[in-house]
Amino acid sequence: MSAAQPSETHTIDRAELAKMVTTLFAHWQLSTEEQLALLGLSIANRAALARYRKGQPLAQSRDLLDRVGILLGIHKSLRLLFPHNRELAYAWMTQHNKAFEGMTPAETIKQWGFNGLFMVRAYLDRARGQ
Repeated sequence: MSAAQPSETHTIDRAELAKMVTTLFAHWQLSTEEQLALLGLSIANRAALARYRKGQPLAQSRDLLDRVGILLGIHKSLRLLFPHNRELAYAWMTQHNKAFEGMTPAETIKQWGFNGLFMVRAYLDRARGQ
């Protein structure tokens, strides 16, 4: 049995990330527009999102891969903060929050882009006591 070539491995990893993040979006019950915004994609790029939902690899984009990493970190923090309440962990991204001037975390990310991702992640890190 031969080992996978490095480029093949990266493609497989990006396909797994696509499945993970689109599954996460489904759990968070985000609209297509919100999903595109969280990934930093244009509203006109629905086709890319559809491909990712089918398990095709994420584009080889540093911005996209960084965003997915932060989103998965947000999910991990929520699971650690609410270990016995999966529904709350999944609903949190769409609940209005005083910390974000009454916006939902998803709206905060949509409005502030990459900075919004950092804002939400930092808020959760503080909540976890880190």
